[in-house]
Amino acid sequence: MNTSVGNTGRLVWAGLRALLVLTVLCGVLYPLAVTGVAQAVFPDKANGSEIRSGGRTVGSSLIGQSYTTKDGKPDLKWFQGRPQNGLGTNSVNTQYKLILSGATNLAGDNPELVAQVKKARAAVVADNSTATYRVDPADIPADAVTSSGSGLDPAISPAYADLQVHRVAARNHLPVERVQKLVDAHTDGRTLGFIGEPTVNVLELNVALQQLTRNS
Repeated sequence: MNTSVGNTGRLVWAGLRALLVLTVLCGVLYPLAVTGVAQAVFPDKANGSEIRSGGRTVGSSLIGQSYTTKDGKPDLKWFQGRPQNGLGTNSVNTQYKLILSGATNLAGDNPELVAQVKKARAAVVADNSTATYRVDPADIPADAVTSSGSGLDPAISPAYADLQVHRVAARNHLPVERVQKLVDAHTDGRTLGFIGEPTVNVLELNVALQQLTRNS
């Protein structure tokens, strides 16, 4: 009886020691080591790829933002990102006002998707045409009228950015050539020269645009 109790006690004590060692190793030392390496080698990515402007964080280069007026319409002095038709609202815990990412999951021949694309195309033509520039519907790229898989794609194609140059220049009273140079400077090429497509990060571009308008 005593031997059985003693063996049980030793096993419990061994288990507690293993728990303590593994807690310190896996719950303290390992996270600190990983965090330290990340901060030393990849500080930007480790902190969420934050973009700062005016001494404060204005967003992440990984998450797209909406640029709208107080009534919810597109604020046309800024470059606009892709449509966000796949986003949803939080209906479970209404204590928090959350936006849920997601895709529309509509097939290519779905009437609802067709209607969304036609409406978006008409809006792109109307919003981006100016007194001296008319948008040709044939020049509108797919990303200007369709949502991404998450609804939060931070980038647009150079073609869509170029299409918006005249409107942004007119709204901000800037030369078209200067705004075009801004777009060109913020166009990222293919990864390793052959993976993916060239992109323009909308948030980074708009931060640069804001700085340009301040200095004009």
